[in-house]
This record gives sequence, C-alpha cells and structure tokens, in this order.
Amino acid sequence: MSMSLFLLTFFLIYGGVHLYLFAKIKGAFHPGAAGNVILIIVLVFMILAPILVRMCERYGSDTLASIMAYTGYIWMGVLFLFFASSLLLDLYHLLIRTGALISHRDLSHLVLSPLYAFLVPLIISSAINVYGYFEAKDIRTETLTIASPKIPESAGRIRIVQISDVHIGIIVKGESLKHIVEEIKKAQPDILVSTGDLVDGQIDMLTEHARYLRDVQPRYGKFAITGNHEFYAGLDQALDFTRAAGFVVLREEGVSAAGVINIAGVDDPTVDALGLPQEISETKMLSGLDHQRFTVLLKHRPVIEKGSLGHFDLQLSGHTHNGQIFPFTFVVRRLYPLITGYFTLPNDAHLYVSRGTGTWGPPIRFFSPPEITVIDLIHGGTDKTK
Repeated sequence: MSMSLFLLTFFLIYGGVHLYLFAKIKGAFHPGAAGNVILIIVLVFMILAPILVRMCERYGSDTLASIMAYTGYIWMGVLFLFFASSLLLDLYHLLIRTGALISHRDLSHLVLSPLYAFLVPLIISSAINVYGYFEAKDIRTETLTIASPKIPESAGRIRIVQISDVHIGIIVKGESLKHIVEEIKKAQPDILVSTGDLVDGQIDMLTEHARYLRDVQPRYGKFAITGNHEFYAGLDQALDFTRAAGFVVLREEGVSAAGVINIAGVDDPTVDALGLPQEISETKMLSGLDHQRFTVLLKHRPVIEKGSLGHFDLQLSGHTHNGQIFPFTFVVRRLYPLITGYFTLPNDAHLYVSRGTGTWGPPIRFFSPPEITVIDLIHGGTDKTK
C-alpha cells in the first residue's frame, strides 16, 4: 500500500469513528448550535492531530510536537476503545429490542439511556488506557531455543536478541529507549537484530538517541532491516540513524556472522510501492548463501515466500504488534494469520513473530505487552522451544 493510499484509508476510518462519537455525544448531551460548532472544531482538530505533530517536528517545534503527540495519540487510544466498547453496547441494545419485538414484551428497562450508553464505554476505554500506558512500559523477555546440526558444536550457544517495531520518535525516546537498551544488555546477546520500524518520525530531531543503541556491542555484530516506517520517515535519514546506532543494514543481502551463521535481510514491500528499485529477489538472494550454515532471515512482515522455503532456517519478523490494543488483534490477524509467536514451517524452517518492543500511535498496549526476544541457537538434531 502506498503512503498516500495508507493515509487516505486511515483518515477515512479515523474520521468515521469521530463522526460516530459526534452522534453519541449529541444523543447524550443535546448540545445546542453553538455547542455543536465547538464540538466539531475540537473533533476536526483531533482528526488532524497526527499531521499537526509531523508539521511541528518539521519546523523544529519539538516541545509543541511532544505535547500534541501525547494529546493526540492518547486521544486516539481512548477513541478506538470507546468505539469498540460502544459498538458492543449497541449490539446488546439491538438484541434487547429484537427480543422485545419477538416476545411482544416491554424490555425498555434493560436498555441504557443515551447518557449512560455514552458514559459506560467512556469509563471502560479510559480505564483500559490507564492500564495500557503502564503495560506498554512492561517489556517482557520471550525465549526460544532452536537446535540444529548446522550450528557447529564448537560454537556453543549463539544468542540472538531481536528487537522490532521500536518506533523511536516523538514518544519512544530518552528514558523509554534507555529502558529498552537496559533490557537488551541484560540478555547478553551475541548478535542483536532489529526487524524493522526502528524509527518513526523526524529522524533529524533524534540523531542523538542513536548513542543509546550504539552502546550495545555484541561479539558477532548488529544487523537491521527496513520496515515500512523507515520509508515513511525518510529512507536516507532512517538508514543514517540505523547505521549511527551501530547496525549493519541488510537490503536484499546476506552476510556471515563470524563465519558461524548467515544473517540475511530484505526490504519491506513498501520499497515496491514507492517505486524504488530492487536488484535481486528474496529467493535468489537466499539461494546464493552457503546452505551448510544456519541461515537467519530478517523480514519485517510475517509473510512466507514459498520459493524461499528450504533456503533459510529461521525467519524473524515483526510488524503486527499483535494488534497492540485488544480487540484490534482480531483485525490484524485477518491480514497476518501468523500474528505473533513461534511457528514451524515446511523444510525444517522456523518463524518467530515479535509483538514489538515499542508502540505506534497511542503509547499504550492492552493484552499485548512489548517484548525483546532471546533466541538461543545450539548444536543438535531436534528443536526445542520454551
């Protein structure tokens, strides 16, 4: 999906949800003409808040951008959860009214008034957002052990630590980023990989934050790929930031990590939508690697290319955030059935999909805590997960 189509789709949906909210507020409070005008102005401002944040960043108004980002994105989280809760309540009311028609009984006492039909979802969504704000800071460490005869016995355990979808930007920076780096260091990686969307926003305002990640220096190196947000933020700036953080960026290429395993990486499909050239396909690139070595494929989206099966041993992906905020997990699962966790694939291949380490948009998570992933590769003939 191109950036223009993505934005058009997003703002059509976002605007529609605001229109739904407008109808609910009118039904609950019956504001007069002046009240309606004020309400429309506020809601239009909130719809445009994501764009206004980017404009403030572009013109160097960092403080104003931060204030607007927290206001606009927390509002976004409250609004979408209100919408989900209110739709469930609408369904309940529909069932009650249908039951009343069928049974010819007065069931109006089971229906909430418009005021309470507005306040109940608002209280639920606000409470979830408070909880979700703290869940978004509670980084979990997920562990996975894979045994393969391709791992030399002499190499011992090779520990890969995966971060994904950090979205370093106007919200994830400073103390939040330092906390992520602390968790990475605790895991003591031999290799650190970033599976896309490391950055988000005006990178020229955030170059100083590269130093936090630069402090992590695993013995076998650091490798990264592009996600869709690297292209949205500005590819050249995003690549400069990622390299300044100490990562080797892999774009349709594979390298040997200390002569022990192969690390390969591909660009996010956004590169095609933007009309940027790709010199080699994923399958062709992988087929040119030494198959005697264990091959790790870094690929932002959890999509398996059938032609690549048999050419890699482990694919590490992200992108889905596991929906980030329940119940939107169900929507994301329709787009990406392999939404999160560990999966076995044909040809002795494996897939791990991270829930993501940061947040996009609302700085909250609900039933989808952030993670860093620890993958231990060991010599052996069977696979073990834990």
